[in-house]
Amino acid sequence: MRSKAELMNDLRTMLSDVFAARAAGETYGRLARAHGYVDGYMRALLETGLVEKSELLGLVAAERERC
Repeated sequence: MRSKAELMNDLRTMLSDVFAARAAGETYGRLARAHGYVDGYMRALLETGLVEKSELLGLVAAERERC
């Protein structure tokens, strides 16, 4: 099983890709699909109890600020 740090790093990469695609003016369909993947990934992390909601909110805010 992968560590929590690895999973959070994957999420950070996915978020960065979504924010970069939005800034680049990617089409709605591609953005919607990417958002769906990120949402699903975050939901799985929450439902398995690996992370808390506050951790995810902090990660998203930090990544949004960075991009």
